[in-house]
Amino acid sequence: MREVLDVAEVRQWSRLAADALGRAREEIDRLNVFPVPDGDTGTNLYLTMLAAAEAVDELPAGTGAEAAWRAFAHGALLGARGNSGVILSQILHGLAHVLGRPDSTPGGRALEEALGHATELARTAVAHPVDGTILSVLAAASGAAEAPTAPDGRGHGVPDDAAPTLADAVRAAAAAARSALMRTTGQLDVLARNGVVDAGAAGLCVVLDTLAAVVTEEFSDTYEVPGRSAMDPAQGGEVPAGRQEVHGYEVMYLLDAADVTVPRLREVLDTLGDSLVVVGGEGLWNIHVHADDAGAAIEAGLAAGRPHRIRVTCLHAGEHAGSSSGGRRTAATGRAVVAVAAAEGLAALFEGSGARVLRLGTDGVPSVSTLIEAIVAAGDEVAVLPNEPEVLDIAEAAAERARDSGVRVAVLPTKASVQGLAAMAVHDPRRRFNDDVISMTRALGATRFGHLETAAQEAVTMAGICQRGDVLGLIEGDVCVIGADLTEVTQEVLGRMLAGGGELATLVTGATAPPGLAEAVQSGLRASRPDVELVVYEGGQEQRPVLIGVE
Repeated sequence: MREVLDVAEVRQWSRLAADALGRAREEIDRLNVFPVPDGDTGTNLYLTMLAAAEAVDELPAGTGAEAAWRAFAHGALLGARGNSGVILSQILHGLAHVLGRPDSTPGGRALEEALGHATELARTAVAHPVDGTILSVLAAASGAAEAPTAPDGRGHGVPDDAAPTLADAVRAAAAAARSALMRTTGQLDVLARNGVVDAGAAGLCVVLDTLAAVVTEEFSDTYEVPGRSAMDPAQGGEVPAGRQEVHGYEVMYLLDAADVTVPRLREVLDTLGDSLVVVGGEGLWNIHVHADDAGAAIEAGLAAGRPHRIRVTCLHAGEHAGSSSGGRRTAATGRAVVAVAAAEGLAALFEGSGARVLRLGTDGVPSVSTLIEAIVAAGDEVAVLPNEPEVLDIAEAAAERARDSGVRVAVLPTKASVQGLAAMAVHDPRRRFNDDVISMTRALGATRFGHLETAAQEAVTMAGICQRGDVLGLIEGDVCVIGADLTEVTQEVLGRMLAGGGELATLVTGATAPPGLAEAVQSGLRASRPDVELVVYEGGQEQRPVLIGVE
């Protein structure tokens, strides 16, 4: 049995917890009646833990424990979904902050401190904490870890005069969490009415059970959802909806913002709705709120910093649909594609392919309201091509609102203009909408993308340290080449992309691309890859001198 959790244990726990939540997610979803009966708590907890596990899995060999814990917490913050997922990410952050310190005390005292810190952080993150939730179960687990005489889950305890081992503490915490979970039914009226325990708290019990398994090396074939017997057997496992008031939308986004701006943001969001959870720090925050005015919640984030990965989910479709007068409407009929473009040349390419084009604003992203208007005006069956990672989440938010106006919308996950062009190449408005969307999605999915940009400052990248003014070659968002010459870097990036296979390469030159770049690339391909066809367009984009696509 272990007294500290090193890199191998962090990786093992994160993966085991994600797998256990994945198997239990449907059952946890059926418990979900608070704060809204939307039946997705288990799924959100699973996706949050999966993001943490994947962040640890991606670490290079030789990574130390402190960096592993930091990646674990950061992955959970970036991948947090839903109210419970955001709270879980804060719990994991609290554990990582203590257990990942180089000077962390071995044994049970470290877990005691970690759970105490996690409890404080999680309760502070929730605007209006209540008993009978994941917070009260976490507090019970923390209290049990502090008490050396607490039962360890097998009917015996730790002597008063002995410091608890890590196994003692984690067994006590997991057992106390399960006991506290069974009490949640009597702590919240909506749980009692439905005969269930709290869904988020049930997920936390699974997470603590898997932690205990890793520490004690006592693994189970299954990590059952605690409290399933609390469900009314007459319901056959289906949970009747509670009658609590529900706001129109769940709004979530990551926020790049100075820490000093966040207290004011909390105040503003608290006036817009409920289920407010704000977690993070050091310039990166995860925001969750239920509100009737999703646009106002997003605009509050814009006032505080830069929101991204925006997700808007309608909590009860139809009740807040349509225009400001409350009616459902569609401004246009027919099939259309709305493409976001960063420059005139790119706009012309998309228009020539039959798309309606929305130009990026001066800040690099269109507003949600502008995108909504463009979608609704385009037709009643609309495919949206965001063409930038920063626009993807805004497009999802706009699509959710446009659907309330009766528009059938599909947001295709194009993260680059070359993917959007590949999708437009197979677009056929004569096909059924779903078939057309599937065909376009396959085309963009088969298109790898890269681009060049100039380093604005010295920084550490995946390819090493770059200096201000260096030419950076990126493949799907990661720096892979650092050089001094645009043409040479373009050729090297394209060569690396083609190493994975490909028959068609696309170059979209920007305003700062040097003369002769396309010809040099074409000449190099003839010599090295005569089987590859090269297509060159003038895009006119300012910030990225070259965009590259490989199909």
